[in-house]
Amino acid sequence: MRIGVVGAGAIGGLMGAKLALSGQEVTLIDQGAQLAAIRKNGLKLVMADGAELLAKDVKATDSFDEAGTQDMVILAVKAHHIGLVAPKLPALFDADTAVVTVQNGLPWWYFQRQGGEFDGRRLETLDPTGVIEANIAARRVIGCVVYLAAAVTEPGVIHHVEGDRLPVGELDGSASERAKTLCQALIDAGFRSRVVDNIRSEIWLKAWGNLTFNPISALTHATLVDICRFPETRELAAAMMKEAQEIAEKLGIEFRHTIEKRIEGAEAVGAHKTSMLQDVEARRSLEVEALIGAVIELGRLTKTPSPAIDAVYACVKLLDKALTPD
Repeated sequence: MRIGVVGAGAIGGLMGAKLALSGQEVTLIDQGAQLAAIRKNGLKLVMADGAELLAKDVKATDSFDEAGTQDMVILAVKAHHIGLVAPKLPALFDADTAVVTVQNGLPWWYFQRQGGEFDGRRLETLDPTGVIEANIAARRVIGCVVYLAAAVTEPGVIHHVEGDRLPVGELDGSASERAKTLCQALIDAGFRSRVVDNIRSEIWLKAWGNLTFNPISALTHATLVDICRFPETRELAAAMMKEAQEIAEKLGIEFRHTIEKRIEGAEAVGAHKTSMLQDVEARRSLEVEALIGAVIELGRLTKTPSPAIDAVYACVKLLDKALTPD
């Protein structure tokens, strides 16, 4: 299967390298130092158990046209960069190409192919101009929730911290052949995967943590375990999760874990720096809207107050402006 990975950073690079090592025909699309290192030395993975893997012969390019059409495209850039690459993506598409989304937070396609009261509604916080929707048809999208933690420690080298689960699902809940094919490819690559019939519930379960721990870590420079063991930040995280749960439940989402169990799960990860904290330290722009802003938009839509989320959003949005001034 031809698989194009757009964004060969921590998650995209980890997925792409393992898929390539399992025998898939993988093309990595990236730029700058990461691309140069992959072209020169391949993509090295240092796994959580200490094992080192090298995807040496993987194709890497910065040209969507050169990459050519793919059977599946793993869209692994940060959520706030999708609008920038969206107009280039059709160069990777043939009639049946699927697009697998692996971003943190809520996705731009949240109401696409959902049915119900808000079916087809565009989230203004995530796709304000409609450029994403115009270039990625909803019929192409397969959702994927990433339960992996990893970091690029130097160009061409990715350290896997923990996790191996990648549940996938169609936006309409169907068990399609292409979803099953993707699931099996991920399993063959060494991940744990399954096809779920409600990908939005899976997304909310992950977003519950992204919404809270990412911005709190960005503002405090604390790791997951430190946030969870400090009473005040643990209480803040719980308050934000409670507000988010109220919003999600009004949209028909059921949570299979309690807030306390979700916090305990984050604590068990240990001294891990969230992706947003990694971005702060590298002085990169932050995923503010996908992780927090979109939840607030859904709160307004469902007439659900979210004072704790609103306050953290205001602070982290100002932090993002300070990191990347106009």
